[in-house]
Amino acid sequence: MSIQWYPGHMTKSKRKLQEQLRWVDVVLELGDARLPLSSRNPLLKGLLGDKLRVLLLNKADLADKTRIDKWLSELGKECPVLAISAMTNTGIKRIVPLLEEIMAEKMERLALKGVRGRSIRAMVVGIPNIGKSSLINQLTGGSQAKTGNKPGVTRGNQWIRIHPRVELLDTPGMLWPKFDDPEIGRKLAATGAVRDEVFDQEELAHWLLQWLRDEYPQDLMNYYGLTEEELNLESIGRKRGCLISGGRVDTFIAAQIFLREFRSGKIAKVTMD
Repeated sequence: MSIQWYPGHMTKSKRKLQEQLRWVDVVLELGDARLPLSSRNPLLKGLLGDKLRVLLLNKADLADKTRIDKWLSELGKECPVLAISAMTNTGIKRIVPLLEEIMAEKMERLALKGVRGRSIRAMVVGIPNIGKSSLINQLTGGSQAKTGNKPGVTRGNQWIRIHPRVELLDTPGMLWPKFDDPEIGRKLAATGAVRDEVFDQEELAHWLLQWLRDEYPQDLMNYYGLTEEELNLESIGRKRGCLISGGRVDTFIAAQIFLREFRSGKIAKVTMD
């Protein structure tokens, strides 16, 4: 079953992005290092056409380094790609030199036409809650962009100078009209890209718990101090003191705590694709 989720402002964002593409030289596509494929909007490829593009896989500090290295090698065949973290500043200083490198030919052509000293114009695009505002704040060295930890907080567009020779156009996040593959929807929800109200929290937590049991069982057992047989939402809730009358576990609260601990990278460094 496909999951429909496409707020009105997303449709507007898509239209606006199409209009603004003509003003930029290069697109910075921001993805999640935990979801190198699932966090990328499949509509973007068609929208961007032959526009120069750099893929930045953010939140690398929360990702499985071994898996990410393989993805960097694979995705690098498509376009330049960097693993970064806007939270820890990892890889941020490599972005501007890379932009200058891939734009060198175009800037040379402009210089021959008498256009000298023009800034490289870049645009950052990506799904909501992917860390665009945090990235811009790192690039500018200050709080130039409004940031929030909820999808869709940054709605307006603004130009921001991130370097003497680079200007950046910020755009709102843009999800696609529906998740045809429920697995992609679950992964996005698990990492916090989709509003919690869209998915049943307990159902999502059960799914994620099973996924971690399959992929990172040792990390899971170590973090919660549970045996493999005990790895369930009720045991986690009991560990976290989510008790209600009669000594029963409030599994809804347990699910919320579990999801929060997963998203912050406390349980394990994971790459889900």
